[in-house]
Amino acid sequence: MVGGRNADLAPSVAVKLFSAGTAGCVADLVTFPLDTAKVRLQIQGESKPSLEGQRAKYRGVFGTIFTMVKTEGPRSLYSGLVAGLQRQMSFASVRIGLYDTMKQIYSRGSENAGIGTRLLAGCTTGAMAVAFAQPTDVVKVRFQAQVRLPESGSVKRYSSTIDAYKTIARDEGVKGLWKDNMPCHFTAAFAAGFCTTIVASPVDVVKTRFMNSVPGQYSGATNCALTMLIKEGPTAFYKGFVPSFLRLGSWNIVMFVSFEQIKRAVIKCQRNWDSLL
Repeated sequence: MVGGRNADLAPSVAVKLFSAGTAGCVADLVTFPLDTAKVRLQIQGESKPSLEGQRAKYRGVFGTIFTMVKTEGPRSLYSGLVAGLQRQMSFASVRIGLYDTMKQIYSRGSENAGIGTRLLAGCTTGAMAVAFAQPTDVVKVRFQAQVRLPESGSVKRYSSTIDAYKTIARDEGVKGLWKDNMPCHFTAAFAAGFCTTIVASPVDVVKTRFMNSVPGQYSGATNCALTMLIKEGPTAFYKGFVPSFLRLGSWNIVMFVSFEQIKRAVIKCQRNWDSLL
């Protein structure tokens, strides 16, 4: 009977939160260079628009990665990783780990939750995840946009992840850590697949530019979008499209495969522990 009960052991909320957050970190470790390349392409031309006929510094996802490794070293591809992992532990854990729980709450324990209930549960956990993880996302983007040229001796924008949190809070106020247009983030959070990447890419570029901006550069996300359109044209909204699409697909594959394996491993540990009691 004990063995049968253990075999039917369902993952607890804590197990789901831990498994989802850890799986998100594994996926980030695999796909982070693509995310960094996406950020560099998205902000390219923002401060100094390229003159006609002038060659852009970054060209394509693999060209961007090659240029970064050549000029800044391989470590530059993982600049902001600490904040990225912090983001996954606070974002993926809530968005995915709490989904089943919220679905049960909205369906009042029913096993046959309708599409409306599933959408409501997804929107709720998505909103909670954005609220919790927003400061880590801002810091991550700032580090990814920070160019490191060893021979130039240039001063870094932030010396460490903790310094970034402190500096942003001091110079821009606590609201600087929640610097974003929430609808943009929600659209990007629910992105999946090629068609959605096409829809989400413009708001993702605006989100990156706005997060990386210095105080007073833009009055808001709308002003950021208009400035991009006027100065760089409509194609600016699709900068970093290829790495964004590649990262989206690969991240989801690695994340969900890891999530299931980690969840099973934790449950197995629980069963072994219970058998000793």
